[in-house]
Amino acid sequence: MAEIVYAAGLPHAPTLVGLFDRAPAGTQQAVRAIYDGLAEALERARPDLLIVFANDHLTNSRIRAYPDFLIGMAAEHRGPFEWFKPWIGCRNYAVKGAPAAAEALFRGMTRRGIRMNAERANLKFDDNISVPTVLMDLDRRGIPLVPVMQNCTVPPYPDQERCYFVGEALGDFIARDLPAELRVGLIGSGGLSHEPGGARYYAIDEGFDHWFLDLCCAGDHRRLREELTIERMEAAGSGGTSELLAWVVVMGAIGERAGHCLGYVAHREFRAGIGAVAWEMGG
Repeated sequence: MAEIVYAAGLPHAPTLVGLFDRAPAGTQQAVRAIYDGLAEALERARPDLLIVFANDHLTNSRIRAYPDFLIGMAAEHRGPFEWFKPWIGCRNYAVKGAPAAAEALFRGMTRRGIRMNAERANLKFDDNISVPTVLMDLDRRGIPLVPVMQNCTVPPYPDQERCYFVGEALGDFIARDLPAELRVGLIGSGGLSHEPGGARYYAIDEGFDHWFLDLCCAGDHRRLREELTIERMEAAGSGGTSELLAWVVVMGAIGERAGHCLGYVAHREFRAGIGAVAWEMGG
């Protein structure tokens, strides 16, 4: 049976690339430590396949027919999409895809009652995939990638209970449907507290961020499902904080286990709380 050997939740704020050089030295060091820690853990885990859940910013689907999940099946994932390049300010990249694994994911989740859409053409990636790719050099590691674009924006979108259930189905799919001995890495990309373009555009709810990171590290998924409501995330930053539902999918897949916070920093110009968690997989 395949095994999950790496699991992490991380932010993808575009300012981490575009405005990084303007940040204070201590803030830059904190961000480097977070992503260096994520990359080092990935290197130790040696996954054969990486599945990344990341919210879609109204880019790849029409609002009137917006899928909860969209699997990228391309043989190569290129980005960032041209329109977003000036905004993100990151280099171009190309990551090897995994079409067979992506098709298996589509079929396997369907059999488990999880409807996902799929696209064989290259998806339009903004900061959702681009920021972790360039900050962790995912394009230079040779690990095949399956991106899954998640609806965390257009209501009604899956809440924490549904996302956890999707994660449980994902974990079962990995264990039962993927080739034996395959080593799989999971990333939930999004968050922490932020309100893109809203009245609290520069506000960061540090109290919420620390509460959420502590909850992730404690591995108490009952509390997670009871307390991480859409209402609580919206109160911490409307239209952005709900990206943390991608982390919930990952936690559903790995089950209750302790995590390790790789750091946290709140810098106003980043317009989001910046922190990450890696979970102990024992692989």
